[in-house]
Amino acid sequence: MTRNTRTLRLLVPTMLTFFTMGFVDSVGIATNYIKDDFALSDTLANLCPSMVFFWFLVCSVPTGMLMNRIGRARTVRLSVAVTALALLAPVIDYSFATMMVSFSLLGIGNALMQVSLNPLVSSVVTGDRLASTLTFGQFVKAIASFVAPLIAAWGVLHCASWRILFPVFAAIAVIALVYMSLTRFPEASGMRRSSTFGACFALLREPFILLAFLGILCHVGIDVGTNVTAPKLLIERLG
Repeated sequence: MTRNTRTLRLLVPTMLTFFTMGFVDSVGIATNYIKDDFALSDTLANLCPSMVFFWFLVCSVPTGMLMNRIGRARTVRLSVAVTALALLAPVIDYSFATMMVSFSLLGIGNALMQVSLNPLVSSVVTGDRLASTLTFGQFVKAIASFVAPLIAAWGVLHCASWRILFPVFAAIAVIALVYMSLTRFPEASGMRRSSTFGACFALLREPFILLAFLGILCHVGIDVGTNVTAPKLLIERLG
């Protein structure tokens, strides 16, 4: 097996996992449907995306410590498993409480994935190809974000329910999990070293890292706010 062929075999499940990462953006369209289904106020409806992205704050640093302990590939597999469980929950029982649990699990799984997937790619692709591969991964993720409202709209028209989104995405997540589990990834040598919360937060003393952190914070805030509010405005203004 040539090196390029081996790299391609590793990249296929990795890109499928990037697609799975995009499932978190379905919370925007889901929030608007949940608001109508359970007659929620705007304040309570806005709790839905908060239940997702709150876990980014809680889980990011512990995930880095976990990744150093169990490895990048295992952390990615765990993230896909949690994501699949989050998407299966509404299929089993559709209630407000279940949706809160589902969104929480979706946030936890995505936090695990965001922290571990890019480092996993760096163990598969190196050098000049790394940046372009990561960019392509984000493009694949954006495809999932784009098709989520289309699947929900198709479900409303043909299945009388927008919730068809969950079994479709759950099936893809299970396929990604199986594919990742059957694929052996190289682990970077010397990566399993211990880290602490103090060492992680000490990175914020570097001005560049602090500015990058604040930039990501603003970007995510704008992205989530637009993702939740734009469908609501379109429904109110255009019907």
